[in-house]
Amino acid sequence: MAKSAAPEPAVAVPGADIARRAQAVAKKVAGLRADLAAAHELVHQAQVREALTRSELTLALGAAMKSRAEAQAAQRQAAAQRYLDQARPAPLRRRDRFTRGFEKLLMRLGPTGQARVIAEAGVWRGDDLAAIQAYVKRGADPLAEPAALFDQGWYLATYPDVATSGLAPLAHYLVHGAPAGLSPHPLILPTYYHQQNTVELAGAVVSPLEHFVKAGAARGRNPHPAFDVLHYAAQLPDLAAGEDPVSHYVRKGWRDGLSPHPLFDPAWYRRQAPRQAAEVPPLVHYLTEGWRAGLSPHPLFDAKWYLEQNPDVVEGGTEPLTHFLTGGAAEGRASSPWFDTAHHIAARGEALDPSINPLTDYLQGGAWAVAEARPGFPTAAYLAQSPELVAAGMTPLEHWARQAAWPASS
Repeated sequence: MAKSAAPEPAVAVPGADIARRAQAVAKKVAGLRADLAAAHELVHQAQVREALTRSELTLALGAAMKSRAEAQAAQRQAAAQRYLDQARPAPLRRRDRFTRGFEKLLMRLGPTGQARVIAEAGVWRGDDLAAIQAYVKRGADPLAEPAALFDQGWYLATYPDVATSGLAPLAHYLVHGAPAGLSPHPLILPTYYHQQNTVELAGAVVSPLEHFVKAGAARGRNPHPAFDVLHYAAQLPDLAAGEDPVSHYVRKGWRDGLSPHPLFDPAWYRRQAPRQAAEVPPLVHYLTEGWRAGLSPHPLFDAKWYLEQNPDVVEGGTEPLTHFLTGGAAEGRASSPWFDTAHHIAARGEALDPSINPLTDYLQGGAWAVAEARPGFPTAAYLAQSPELVAAGMTPLEHWARQAAWPASS
């Protein structure tokens, strides 16, 4: 019987094995790709969540800054109103032709007559007639300091003819200087004050100095564009108990670091000012010398730059901050390379109170109501990059300007 043939051994097919291995590798690669895609998706989701969180945080910070600014504005308004409620204007004299003639006669009677003119005006702090007489006897001494809002040294330097008049400078101002438009102090600008109080000054025929210390200050009238009475009074709850805000500032307030105007930062100014300015009220130094030396009253008001951009202001000889406050801002002139006045006015629209300077509005809350602090300078983005502004209570443009001026220490 024939034997059946034995089965042939299986022969491995190299191509099929490679294919199986390739499929296995491809499967692993696909799995790895899927895992990598999933990982990328997780990272992307995390980034999106982080971005959303940062956006939400930035919006929350912006809302917090806006709320804080509104609260501070309410506090300022309340403090200013308390000052106005507590302050009591004094009666103003009616200086008719006879009274003015009598004063000129008194001026010829020597120190006693001049002392009486000063006492009758009511501009001397207190009623010490002996002190007034002692002052009058010193004549045109630039070092004499009357107890009044009167800068004797500055008055004599500004109007040198007074020294040869034989009169005490304060008495000269009251009888001769005021009618001629002279100023008793760098912080009293007669032309500006007359414009703000035309009717009252015309009716009483008193000097701007007498009107301000007796009535104007108590009514919140500013003696100079760069001195905001209510802004200053809001820093001192008990100010109304005695002297007017400007006299307080000149006597003491400047040493305490008080600000005379929202656009005048005492610490910023002192940082620029020379050493010899340390014993002078900062605003007085700025108005008499500082602006000519290119010093700036605030990080967002560059006096030198303002003059360079506005040659007509240079030709007119007007101090730049005064020009900006009395007309420049309303004309849309920028206060510095950082603050675009026209842009802010347009961005705020009807929300901007026309009685408030645009830069003041920006600093006191308007910054948080505009999308761009200036064209191409987004408020939210800057706040996100500089959250320390929240603690400092500083606006983005002011922070930027300070960093530009002193990057190492601001």
